[in-house]
Amino acid sequence: MAPIPVKPGKYKIHAHIIGPTSLLTATEYAVKHGAPVITDRFNPLPIEQEWIVDAADHEVVGSPYVIHLAYHPAAGLVVPEDKLFVNSVPRAEWAKFTFERVIGGVKILSDKGLALRAGHRGAQIELVAPQPEFQETWTLEYAGPIPSEE
Repeated sequence: MAPIPVKPGKYKIHAHIIGPTSLLTATEYAVKHGAPVITDRFNPLPIEQEWIVDAADHEVVGSPYVIHLAYHPAAGLVVPEDKLFVNSVPRAEWAKFTFERVIGGVKILSDKGLALRAGHRGAQIELVAPQPEFQETWTLEYAGPIPSEE
C-alpha cells in the first residue's frame, strides 16, 4: 500500500493486542542501545507514553516521519538489531517511519520496510517483515499540536 500522510503533533500510539488498552511506552531503564520501547497499560503519567510524530525533513513534501518522546525532545526512536529503543542521540540518527492504512488502524513501517510488532503487553517492540497480523496494527490518537518549545 501507499504511505499515508499523518498530521505532525503529539500522539498516544495504541497497540492492537488482546486485553485493555495498551500504549507504546518507553521503559524506565536503559540497556545497550537506550531504553527499550514496549506496550503497556495506560499510565496516568504521560511522560513515557506520549510521542511527537514529525516530518523528518520539513523541506521535502511526503518526507518520512521521526518519532520522539513528547516531554523529552532529544529522545527519539532508534532501531538497532530490529528492535525499538528510545535514545538521546542526534536527530539525524533517529529511525524514519511511514504509515500505511490497514483494516482497523495503521501499520508503522521503518525506512527498511519493516513493521512495528507488539507481540504482547510488556514485550519489546520488534520490527518484522510486514504481515496481515493484528499485532502489527496501531491506532494514532491525536493529543494536540507539537509543543512550541520544539
